[in-house]
Amino acid sequence: MAALNAEKLDEAIPLFRKALVLNPRWTEGWWSLGTTYYDQDRYAEAALALKKVVALDPKQGTARALLGLCEFELGDDAAALRDIEASKDLGVAVDPQLRDVVLYHEGVLLQRAGRFVAAEKPFASMCVSGARSEDVIRGFGMAALRMRDRTIAPPSTEAGRVVELVGRGSCLAARKDFEQARTVFSSAEESYPHFPYIHYAFGRVLNDAQDTAGAVAEFKHELDEGHDRLLPLLQIAAAEYKVDSAAGLPYAEQAVKLTPEMPFAHFLLGLLLQSTGAYERAVTELEIASKGLSQDKRVFWALGVAYNQVGRPEDAARARAEFARLNKASQQDAAAAAAAEGAGQIEITDAMDAKPKP
Repeated sequence: MAALNAEKLDEAIPLFRKALVLNPRWTEGWWSLGTTYYDQDRYAEAALALKKVVALDPKQGTARALLGLCEFELGDDAAALRDIEASKDLGVAVDPQLRDVVLYHEGVLLQRAGRFVAAEKPFASMCVSGARSEDVIRGFGMAALRMRDRTIAPPSTEAGRVVELVGRGSCLAARKDFEQARTVFSSAEESYPHFPYIHYAFGRVLNDAQDTAGAVAEFKHELDEGHDRLLPLLQIAAAEYKVDSAAGLPYAEQAVKLTPEMPFAHFLLGLLLQSTGAYERAVTELEIASKGLSQDKRVFWALGVAYNQVGRPEDAARARAEFARLNKASQQDAAAAAAAEGAGQIEITDAMDAKPKP
């Protein structure tokens, strides 16, 4: 250990390796060897040592996190994301620097995987905590603009400038500084009004700011640009739910027509139909949704209400029982879950906004 403490890394490595030959189940030794390799940017060797740690102590969250960082450097994005996400459930050592490194890489991996909504969360967390480096800003911008690129466009290019502006605006919004976020996004839109998803990203920020009218206007701008029809349609319908459900209904109908195989589109249409009093049609749409969203308790809550509205008490009871079962499995209070659904907060998540496979 003296060689390691003195930062004589090259001397420490053979000492650890000799000790581990004698005691291959020495978890702390594998950990020290792995971190020593990591500090030398020898990621392949570090990953092998850290895999030993994980095998010997599966609950070692910090080792899983560091293993994920090694796999990121080695280009194995799938394994890196799997291990980093697992480390969050297991728990990672309280170290602000390590926390930020793990969060940043998680955001990048999710962005590359096309899980854009999920990718925004670690970037937002870093913005809130004060870690607002250029890399974080650009990563946030790419996620908000739904870009899966592995490299960030240079700041001198149009794409690079848009990514930075959107990233800064999104970071401000994450900190609830919505007025400054509006200013940054307005500037970005004025300079680059036709850039893909720029109106969509601004619309989501306005939605978070409880500016439904502004959000809907931006989503309609994105719809007019023609880069993507499905997502703006879903966002408009979701934003209008319980605000002006009649206005949102045509957009949900268009989304279902565009992608009839998407259960979430049927769910959203069912909610809007229910909200506007078209109960029989609502039942039909919610029944379709329940087949594809069999683990989403909100569907069964809405279905139970719809069945009651059309005079089908037995079906309503079964739907409520399924809601209760799913709700218990997710360990959430039934009343709170029902209240959240009733408030009309319908978030378009990655699972919902993904385009169905042909």
